[in-house]
Amino acid sequence: MIQCRSLTKSYRKGNTLVTPLEALDLDVPKGEFLALMGPSGSGKTTLLNLLSGIDSPSAGSLVIAGADISTLGRRDLTRWRAAHVGYIFQLYHLIPVLTAFENVELPLLLSPLSKSERRERVETALALTGLADRMHHTPAELSGGQEQRVAIARAIVADPPLLVADEPTGDLDRESATRILDLLRQLAAEFGKTIVMVTHDAKAAAVADRTLHLEKGKLLENP
Repeated sequence: MIQCRSLTKSYRKGNTLVTPLEALDLDVPKGEFLALMGPSGSGKTTLLNLLSGIDSPSAGSLVIAGADISTLGRRDLTRWRAAHVGYIFQLYHLIPVLTAFENVELPLLLSPLSKSERRERVETALALTGLADRMHHTPAELSGGQEQRVAIARAIVADPPLLVADEPTGDLDRESATRILDLLRQLAAEFGKTIVMVTHDAKAAAVADRTLHLEKGKLLENP
């Protein structure tokens, strides 16, 4: 699913060249649940942003689902991202005035799907995440764990093959975090989603199929 070769990201900060990722090689097979760990500033979120097409590499190649996204222009990259990647954030990023249903429906509004097709997809995603009975509630009427499940439903509603998750349990109590991790495990094991999750929590990482560690932009299998 993912093949990185000599993947590098650099940017200038004043007169200094900052390189959060340098010549990184990574292979992730379809359906794997991969956890990324490492200290702050090690390049974890930078890597997620490259994998999700939010940012572009400075050098190297990045092939995902057969497409070398490092060569795509901004417009093509936006189209590719909408079809191939679901992003799960730590702080949910739900719109407060919209219901759970409406938040999940957002990624589909620019698609060619009909209203009834959108409804079917949203209801399926909310049912899968255990929120069929909360679809008409706003974020203020949901617990933190329920809000994160809405965010996961939003990430999967377009049926992307790749899910990237940035500290998806970092703001949750242990019980809610366990439910979220079980859901991610299910999405990989039963639905074949490839998941790359950044976490500082060793217990969360233990749920994944494999854990890699980033140190100063370099990947270490056994730190």
